[in-house]
Amino acid sequence: MRDADGKSRCFGFINFDNPEDAANAVDALNGSKFDEKEWYVGKAQKKSEREQELKGKFEQTMKEAADKYQGANLYIKNLDDTIDDEKLKELFAEHGKITSCKVMRDPSGISKGSGFVAFSTPEEASRALAEMNGKIIVSKPLYVALAQRKEDRRARLQAQFSQMRPIAMTPSVPPRMPMYPPGAPGLGQQIFYGQAPPMMPPQVRRALL
Repeated sequence: MRDADGKSRCFGFINFDNPEDAANAVDALNGSKFDEKEWYVGKAQKKSEREQELKGKFEQTMKEAADKYQGANLYIKNLDDTIDDEKLKELFAEHGKITSCKVMRDPSGISKGSGFVAFSTPEEASRALAEMNGKIIVSKPLYVALAQRKEDRRARLQAQFSQMRPIAMTPSVPPRMPMYPPGAPGLGQQIFYGQAPPMMPPQVRRALL
């Protein structure tokens, strides 16, 4: 492919009649060097397909890097504003080999009071955590914990919320029906306050006597 001036754009396309021949060409030529340049040979893709593939490769690379340093990366909070990257590294250097160290800052460059320190091994990180957590640095106690990936932290929080159960409310007891002695007004009769109870028929009174 060439631009409007006829200058090569350093890429091109080849169509094969047989897909197997195209696959063999990729296997044979991808990564080969010609004129001191390493060639990339692969399946022609639409822009959206290429972006999706690159995104997947980037996410996989980040995941592999995170897995590699799982348990070796520490999260530090409650840092004094005077602590920068170099001072943070000096504070933790005695506990092992530090591979990276960063104090988090806002867009204006002001410290957020937190940062990360990555060690070469989980054992070194565990030793630093035990020694540095709660240690007073410039009048502030440090908070040190193992750093977690965003998805791991979300999963942990979801697990904690799922264990929470609503408090069961005691069901209210419905009012009991009033009990009446024999001969007293029942369900089919009414009593009005301030009135005498209904009179029994004369034949009922004679039977009771």
